[in-house]
Amino acid sequence: MADAGLSERAAARSRVHPLAWPWWAQSLAIFALTRIPTTWLLLDAAGRQQANSFTGAAPSYAEFATMWDGAWYERIAELGYPGRLPVDEAGHVGENAWAFMPVYPAVVRLLMLLTGLPYDGLAVAVAVACGAGAAVVLHRLLLDVLPAGTAAFAVLLFCVAPVSPLLQLGYAESMFALLLGVALLLVQRGLLLPAFPVVAMLAITRPGALPLALALVLVWLLRHRRQRREGAPFPTAERWRLGALAVWSGCWGLVWLAAAAFGTGSLTAYTDTELAWRSAYIGRRELVPFTPWFQGAQWWVGDVLGPVALLLLLALLAVALLSPAVRRLGPLLVAWTVSYGLYLLAVWFPQSSTFRILLPAFPALGAVAAPRSPWVRVPLVAACLAGQGLWIEWCWLVVGADWTVP
Repeated sequence: MADAGLSERAAARSRVHPLAWPWWAQSLAIFALTRIPTTWLLLDAAGRQQANSFTGAAPSYAEFATMWDGAWYERIAELGYPGRLPVDEAGHVGENAWAFMPVYPAVVRLLMLLTGLPYDGLAVAVAVACGAGAAVVLHRLLLDVLPAGTAAFAVLLFCVAPVSPLLQLGYAESMFALLLGVALLLVQRGLLLPAFPVVAMLAITRPGALPLALALVLVWLLRHRRQRREGAPFPTAERWRLGALAVWSGCWGLVWLAAAAFGTGSLTAYTDTELAWRSAYIGRRELVPFTPWFQGAQWWVGDVLGPVALLLLLALLAVALLSPAVRRLGPLLVAWTVSYGLYLLAVWFPQSSTFRILLPAFPALGAVAAPRSPWVRVPLVAACLAGQGLWIEWCWLVVGADWTVP
């Protein structure tokens, strides 16, 4: 009888152990618990925030969480987009709302109309809800290709990453992560038709539809090659649907450029607007694909050492992509990681916002989570939490004429 009692207690303990919970409950628990240190860091920073162009001194959490680009999203939610592009005395386009896509501020605006509540609190609520959803979808996405413990640890890394405060700030990043995760999951499961509207939504939430189109093309080519060489199944109907989704994603990747052109009467409205943000670093230059990182390397490091350092970094990343841990992610997630990296290499100018811009590469955390030793995992989580503090201090907290844009 005593043995039976011990057995029952052991079974009860195993049922309440977090690893015995449903995978989605594990995701939500991880997200909720990791918000505690992140919220404390943000509240501490808000209490030390001096008056600035966004807020007064020691703002509330909601005010603090909607600074920087959050102010642009608020302007879009309340005023929409300008019909004329702002220009300086030399005729160059200045920073304006066309740099920011409409889905996130439109959702917040709709909630404002339905509830009568102010923008800042709703903007944070939408970001938090989408962040929780992104954690759940990432977990499901990785469970298809990785062991359960590795997938759960990858979710933990996503929730404690140095830029994970974005999951509870008034930015569109968490909404984009959710939509991207859903799109990748649908493609991974072969549910291609439902992916079409999701791709359309993510394309006008944050830039990302063009690299997704490239990723789908790479997957299509790989499956076609495996069919010819190994006889792997690639049914005709699926071949057409996957190809159509790639074309659809590529077309939607150009929709916002067309919308900005139509709304302002300038064919280059969107690219001119984006280039305005980097002019403070390198002046006014045309966008030539695959040159911004070299320009940035020269600006940050030096004319000679900068490009050399960049080439070494790219070589290290290429080696990492060939590692077994990355290959275990499967063709789709590897293709997305490569495609998004190529997209950033083609168009992005490296500066303090780069950490935030790397967030959509979050499926690659499945490879980072591969080591199972607590001697690796515990220091990694601690380093991520420390990185949050550094990111908030360096990028989010406004100090004087601050140029470290998050």
